[in-house]
Amino acid sequence: MTGSPRALLLDVGGVLVLPHHETVAAALTAAGAGYEPSRLDAAHYAGVAAIDEPHVQPEDRSAVYRAAFVGTLEVPPALRAFASEMLADAFRAPAAWSRPSRGAVELLRSCEAHGVSVAIVSNWDGTVARLLADAGICQPGPGPLPSVEVIVDSALVGWEKPDPRIFGVALKALATEPARAIHVGDSVRADVDGAVAAGVEPIHLDPFGHCPDRDHAHIADLVEVASRLGLIMPAVQARTT
Repeated sequence: MTGSPRALLLDVGGVLVLPHHETVAAALTAAGAGYEPSRLDAAHYAGVAAIDEPHVQPEDRSAVYRAAFVGTLEVPPALRAFASEMLADAFRAPAAWSRPSRGAVELLRSCEAHGVSVAIVSNWDGTVARLLADAGICQPGPGPLPSVEVIVDSALVGWEKPDPRIFGVALKALATEPARAIHVGDSVRADVDGAVAAGVEPIHLDPFGHCPDRDHAHIADLVEVASRLGLIMPAVQARTT
């Protein structure tokens, strides 16, 4: 991406936030299920990769995500259905999805400091702005948190990714052309395909290498986004809980 202005569009789930480890642990413990703690983050990305499969229907995505999630955690097969039900209840709580991803706040601070316009583009239920503020990640406009120009929540604008119109809302708010923007997301179906349809360069956050497609860029973490934008980020602290 060359020229000015520069614009960055960011997904939320799997990009700026991940499931809280404590939430997942409590749900699995309640189900009587043992699991592999070191794979808690990997479980999310395995779930996203599973629902990206072309044959998965919209009404089945939640169940498919959870099945891949518990499978990646090596939950005993006999307990997976019950564990999935417990996770479904746990994931309905907004706090379950408010654990900042590694580098999220640092990336946004760097964008703010270097004049990179940022828009959040999320398929959510109308509460994503509040969630991001409560998690200490960002807010629209000036304030104590990293500032972004706009937070586009699908439930509030009426379109969800991959519909290119939701990207259009963000680009209009940033007053920039699609060719001057990149979009970072963790889903091929929603983020990559949606960005391409909107004329925006997609970058697939795929830290565990699930995606076999080589027709779009892949990154392992948000630190790589800063590098692509030519930004210098402060030291990024590991997030383990």
